[in-house]
Amino acid sequence: MARIHPTAIVASEAELADSVEVGAYAVVEGKVQMGPDCVVRTGAYLFGPLTMGPGNVVHTGAVLGDKPQHLKYNKEVTTIDIGASNIFREGVTIHRGTAHSWRTVIGDHNFFMVNSHVGHDCIVGNHCIFANGALLGGHCVVGDSVFLSGNAAVHQFCRIGRLAFLGGCSATTKDMPPFVMQQLINNVVGLNLVGMRRAGMPAAEINAVRQAFAILFRQGLTMPNALAKMEQEVGQFGGVREMIDFLRGTKRGINTMRQRFEDAA
Repeated sequence: MARIHPTAIVASEAELADSVEVGAYAVVEGKVQMGPDCVVRTGAYLFGPLTMGPGNVVHTGAVLGDKPQHLKYNKEVTTIDIGASNIFREGVTIHRGTAHSWRTVIGDHNFFMVNSHVGHDCIVGNHCIFANGALLGGHCVVGDSVFLSGNAAVHQFCRIGRLAFLGGCSATTKDMPPFVMQQLINNVVGLNLVGMRRAGMPAAEINAVRQAFAILFRQGLTMPNALAKMEQEVGQFGGVREMIDFLRGTKRGINTMRQRFEDAA
């Protein structure tokens, strides 16, 4: 049987695995399903419909599944689907979907630090890190192993490719291709080489991504010409193929690389 503190409030329709722990003064409201070994700490608030896989930890003051911050939301029954082994630290907020897609989705093994936020209808992949105060506007799609630094912000409807890195107190209003680093406002500064190496990418593939990056950002080509050249010269590498596919799917466009750091201020 789940271990529920006497002061916690758990709705009768909630479905908790036997190894779930719910701390003092936590609230589990509505149809919330929690898998084995989930922990809800003191004062956390979970709203259903919400589905949570095994091994998630929700810390004090986190709020998962509250209404979306959207003026057109009209009390539709929408959801959050959460995978396995995520950490939601103090003050994290993740809002459920709107009638646009009906749900917000969080993958596996993500780390949401203090006061980070995921807006309605977002899709977050696996092994991402959102540092303190990082936030996603609604309808964003985030690939695997993305790092959003402290107080970084992503505009609604943006896509962030795998292993992309957004620096502290920075923001993007356009899509970020896989492996790209950005700082300040809409300013591409290079590649996330450390992240790529840690992810186990072979040296030859990293070098190919470097060549593709130079073609895309340093040669002054139009997007169609850059994509054609990337495909012709290094398109046989999986990382480059991933970049090309991402870029062909962009609707918001991507940011440029500025030669001098102070130009972005």
